[in-house]
Amino acid sequence: MAERMPVESWLTDMDGVLMHEGIPIPGADAFIKRLRDSGKPFLVLTNNSMYTPGDLHARLSRIGLDVPVQSIWTSALATAKFLDDQRPGGTAYVIGEAGLTTALHDHGYVLSDHRPDYVVLGETRTYSFEALTKAIRLIENGARFIATNPDETGPSTEGPLPATGAVAALITKATGKDPYFVGKPNPLMMRSGLNQIGAHSESTAMIGDRMDTDVLAGLEAGMETYLVLTGLTRADQVERFPYRPSHIVDSIADLVDLV
Repeated sequence: MAERMPVESWLTDMDGVLMHEGIPIPGADAFIKRLRDSGKPFLVLTNNSMYTPGDLHARLSRIGLDVPVQSIWTSALATAKFLDDQRPGGTAYVIGEAGLTTALHDHGYVLSDHRPDYVVLGETRTYSFEALTKAIRLIENGARFIATNPDETGPSTEGPLPATGAVAALITKATGKDPYFVGKPNPLMMRSGLNQIGAHSESTAMIGDRMDTDVLAGLEAGMETYLVLTGLTRADQVERFPYRPSHIVDSIADLVDLV
C-alpha cells in the first residue's frame, strides 16, 4: 500500500464524535482547540439538514466547543451547492427546516410548489401527510427528486426517530422514483467540503463513528479514515463490512496529539 501524505486538513463528523445527545465527548474540546491553534483547515460535518451553520455554532458553543461558523459543513449546504451547480437559479419544493431553506435561498433558489425543478427532502420533526402528498404528485409530474441524506433514523433522548432516508423510501414507494442523496456517504459532500477549505483528499483525514457513512464517504473520497468507538459502530461490527478504516481509536481524545 502506497504511503500517504502527512495529514494537513481534518474533516470530522459531529454526533458520536464530538458530542453525544448534547453532551461533549471527553477530548473534543482539546481536539478543536488544537485544530484552531494549528491553523490547519478543518470542517465539522453533519448529515442533519435542519440547522444553519450559525445555529450549530451556537449549539456547540453552549457545550464548550468553539467551532467557527465557516468550519461547519452540512448536508443542506452541500445540497444547495449541488443544485446551484446543476441548475443555477432553479426552483424547488422543499420539505425541511431553516437549515435547508436558508441554504437554497442563499444560492438564489426560489421555493415554489408550482412546477418546481426539484422536490428536495430534508430533515424535520414535523413531516406532514399533506406535504408528502404534494411532493409525490410533483415528482409524478416531472420534478426531480433530491434528498439531503440517506440516514434512516436519527437520535433522540427517547430513542430513534424516522429520518430523511426513511421518509424518502415512502416517497419512492409511492412514485417509483429514487432520490439522489447528496449527503454522506456520497463523496460529493466530502469533495464540496474540501473545496470550501481549499484542501486535498490526499492530505486530509476523515473522523467518524459510522462505518456505513463516515468511513465509506472518506474512503470513496480518497481520504485517510479514523473510526472512533464513541458512536454507532462498535468494534465487533467492523469486520462485517467489506472495507476497513485506516485506523480505529477509542475516541477523539486519542487524536489530539496527531494534529
